[in-house]
Amino acid sequence: MRARVIKWTAAWLAVGMLLGSCQNAPQQIVGSAEVSEWPELPAGDRLKSAFTDKRLPGMIGLAESQSLRLYVNKETAEIAVVTKKGGTVWRSNPEDRAKDALASGVNKDMLSAQTRLSFYNAAGQSNSVNSYTDSAAHKQIRYEQLPQGVRVHYQFGSEEASIDDLPVKISKERFETKLLAAMDKAGQRALKIGYAEDKEAGVYVRIDKAMQGIQLSRALEAFASAGYTEEDLQLDNAEHGVETESGASRQFRLTIEYQLDGDDLRVRVPAADIRFPDAYPIHTLSLLDYFGAAGSGEEGAIFVPDGSGALIRFNNGKTRYPAYQQDVYGPDLTLQTEEPESQEQKARMPVFGMIRKEGAMLGIIEEGAAAAAINADVAGKLNSYNAVYPSFYVVNKSDITLQSGDMVRTLPKFQKRPTSSDFAVRYTFTGADNASYSGLAELYRTYLEKQGGLPKITASASESKVEAIPFYLKLIGGVTTKKHRLGIPYEAEEALTTFDQAQEILTKLEENQVKNIRLRYSGWFNGGLNHRHPDRVKVDQSVGGAKGLTTFAEYAKQAGITLFPDMALLTVHDASGFKPSREASRTLTQEPAKLYPTNLAIQERDAERSPSYVLSPNLMYEASAGMLDTLKRYGTAGLSLRDLGEQLNSDMSPKKLLDRPQAQGEVKRTLERFKQEGLELAAEGGNAYIWPYVSDLTDAPMSSSRFKLEDEEIPFYQLVVHGAIGYAGAPYNLSAQTNPRHEVLKLIEYGASPYFTWFYAPNHAVKETDYEDLYAAHYEPWLETAAELYREVNEANGAFAGQRMTHHEQVQEGVYRTTYESGSHVLVNYNEDPVVVDGLTVAPGDYAIGGERP
Repeated sequence: MRARVIKWTAAWLAVGMLLGSCQNAPQQIVGSAEVSEWPELPAGDRLKSAFTDKRLPGMIGLAESQSLRLYVNKETAEIAVVTKKGGTVWRSNPEDRAKDALASGVNKDMLSAQTRLSFYNAAGQSNSVNSYTDSAAHKQIRYEQLPQGVRVHYQFGSEEASIDDLPVKISKERFETKLLAAMDKAGQRALKIGYAEDKEAGVYVRIDKAMQGIQLSRALEAFASAGYTEEDLQLDNAEHGVETESGASRQFRLTIEYQLDGDDLRVRVPAADIRFPDAYPIHTLSLLDYFGAAGSGEEGAIFVPDGSGALIRFNNGKTRYPAYQQDVYGPDLTLQTEEPESQEQKARMPVFGMIRKEGAMLGIIEEGAAAAAINADVAGKLNSYNAVYPSFYVVNKSDITLQSGDMVRTLPKFQKRPTSSDFAVRYTFTGADNASYSGLAELYRTYLEKQGGLPKITASASESKVEAIPFYLKLIGGVTTKKHRLGIPYEAEEALTTFDQAQEILTKLEENQVKNIRLRYSGWFNGGLNHRHPDRVKVDQSVGGAKGLTTFAEYAKQAGITLFPDMALLTVHDASGFKPSREASRTLTQEPAKLYPTNLAIQERDAERSPSYVLSPNLMYEASAGMLDTLKRYGTAGLSLRDLGEQLNSDMSPKKLLDRPQAQGEVKRTLERFKQEGLELAAEGGNAYIWPYVSDLTDAPMSSSRFKLEDEEIPFYQLVVHGAIGYAGAPYNLSAQTNPRHEVLKLIEYGASPYFTWFYAPNHAVKETDYEDLYAAHYEPWLETAAELYREVNEANGAFAGQRMTHHEQVQEGVYRTTYESGSHVLVNYNEDPVVVDGLTVAPGDYAIGGERP
């Protein structure tokens, strides 16, 4: 995150207060008590062995269900799960890790760890501890037996010397005369590895990445041999403006619970048992980094929830590319106000998986998903294993930079209290016969159906009839533009599509045999598309006013068109009447969270344009009341949620702090309110937590981000939601897709519906305005294309409407098969030549529907 820059002025009192609060930022965190006040760890191991397995030497069996057995090693705290059917072993740590010739130092130790904690010191510098190096190796682990598992208590660190006992910076003179001159060659070599000379500043700077494992031990010994004392450390830190916490203990505690729950393993980290010194707040914790990890000789793939889903093949040789990491549900805009909008797909599902020959494993984040990230990497970089795992944000940090002339100082600002949620992951397993991404999607869909995480599918496959698939249309009603009168600028509402014109467009679509129209009508109230905060709603006169909306809603009802009036609830685009100091979310630096539009040409926020604000999630539920009153008044039975399924933002105000998991709770509470009012809901994007409440999704992920580490994009998202929720990708006329034939094939392969964004006015109406991205949205040139596209896609996908998508696979290069619960399937051929698959011929650039999949 970029640092916030504040220039010093004559208002020294205000800056002094800010400086003082920043210097003491770690002490402001409301987290653990002092280490001396922590309760004692449980005594002994308290474990009784129920059974053993010859394949798991050193492990004892603790619990079993109908399908699984759970084992633990009391020396290392590693666990293993064995499936009774097939006997597949899923280990928390690789069996042959000691033989890994590639891993060394802390990377070798991590192969034996179950968790890693990264933490900050007072200066905002990051370091880490792990459960093997800093807990198991010191025999600081205790156990408690649970009815179906075990509770493992870890204590990290001790009063031994650490990297914080070494100066961050030291003058060239002191480094060479005080230290190097007093050391032997081994000590000198250790310091030259751990410190780099900054010739311009005349100092040596600590290289934290080099100061790990055995190298850190050697550096500590070298400093001790030179007679370096605590007083020396304080002197060097003070000379170079490094904040320190003298005497603060660097100990941490964490509890991990493992319990069998039916066919699954549930792993939980209780928030109440995460303990850290106030001076060293935990930033992130990882969980089971190498659970189910695959070695360099194995075949299979990692599943990651990037967009619609992606596979990373084991040992794909892409060792030059960065590891995969994505925050679940996308970025928290409150914490990333200055970052430009990303063109990457988001991780909309809190899931990940491993697909191996002998079976597959799916991880489902049940608690704390909104504070989670998914991480994955291949063998050949830090070690010889392919792995995927979740990590969780505990305390977030930002920076404030104070500047006066040539003097610059950067200070950390921390989240007031840790994330309140527990962190829990459910691991579920399948055998070799279903070890595919389709098998993992089936596990997730079945889980969601049991938990109420998807709308119920009303008809079984045998009862489903050929139906008209949805045609999704977004019409832009009005916008607010800047104009001039006698040289004086002013803002005016301008209609792009009035209610009467919308009716004209819809009538033409119906005349062209387009059925089941699902209409999102945007820009109809409070100043148009980028409307004012919807706590009070007034229908814009420019598009037809209140009477026009009533008439239009009645027309849509009579025509069988589902009308979803569209609103943005989480982002306040027009701040007229909005009080940012009271109603906007606060950043970590306690400023209202505002978002300037992104200049796509240079990929930076454009501070010359008017910003929007992130609404505090504390006010979300209250703001929804005004919209509900309006919808009742005008007889509309649907509602389009522009950002409620697209964004998830926190509020870092100390007095009303809502972390991201708590904000997710407010979103669900608001959605429940809409649902109780009987509204049919459509949403953009489609983060998984909104699925139980919506009937339709637009702008759903239809691809992955295509990160270089990834090998294949897959329709995992579609495999989960098809039949329960109608969906479409990005509007075709505004997308980068220029080949209508390819669009048809993609919609058929992914079981999706067509989607367009239009307005009635000519395209030049948005030229040289803030809405130039809509330049290709005049409806007339697209009308015939849309009708033809719909008719063909409806002919193919209509047969599968309301059915679960059960299988998807690539059968040969450029040829894909999608199978539904009735047993029928569709083959899509993207190639320029015909193909024959199981006796069925598919023409080039075409599709064919077949019977039961062989």
